[in-house]
Amino acid sequence: MPPNRITDTSPGDKVFPQFAGLYELVASEVTGLSDAHLVWSSSAWEWSKWSIKQQVSHMASFLSGWLIRRWGSQLFPDGLQDLGRLADYKKSSKGWWLDEELYPNLSDLLQKLQDGLNLAQQILSKETLGSLRSKEEPRPDTPPHWAWFADAHPTGIRWHESLPNFTYISLEATFRHLYFEVITHLYNIQRIKKAQELDTVVIVPMEGYLALPNWDRSEP
Repeated sequence: MPPNRITDTSPGDKVFPQFAGLYELVASEVTGLSDAHLVWSSSAWEWSKWSIKQQVSHMASFLSGWLIRRWGSQLFPDGLQDLGRLADYKKSSKGWWLDEELYPNLSDLLQKLQDGLNLAQQILSKETLGSLRSKEEPRPDTPPHWAWFADAHPTGIRWHESLPNFTYISLEATFRHLYFEVITHLYNIQRIKKAQELDTVVIVPMEGYLALPNWDRSEP
């Protein structure tokens, strides 16, 4: 196969090579920060209402939420027992992140982020581009903002012919969404650091949702 050519038989981890480096991007940006810096938040901007800890926790939560809660019955028809700790997570009752009592420290959150990304890579290693595109999940509860998010997805999202807020999402679009979400929240982390007059560490790819017209890319 010629270099960089993706076909229906291409392995999933070649379709989404970005997942191999996502943990290092996030960990490099947040490691070494003080507790005060990690929990700082502000109502000055929409993106600063969640602290850095909450941003990391949200990443870990949505990886597991999508791959286990939404896709679990299709991807793991025999159950989750063989996944071990990769299947263990508990969402907070207070917001869209992990339970604060079970995962109180940044190290706990980074471990769950690593678990979620390991799970993603494990799934990708067993799929091809063809299978990623052929597998689909219904979403009768699709949030309205997905009408906007869909513009970042060239394939993999289709709307029900008659039911509002009802979509079908392919496994390919799911992994694309997870990647876009991680880099979006990493970008938020960098803006929160800048608001605290801290230096940023990594370069965030400006693609996906971040590149959508009218996306809030305001700076402190």
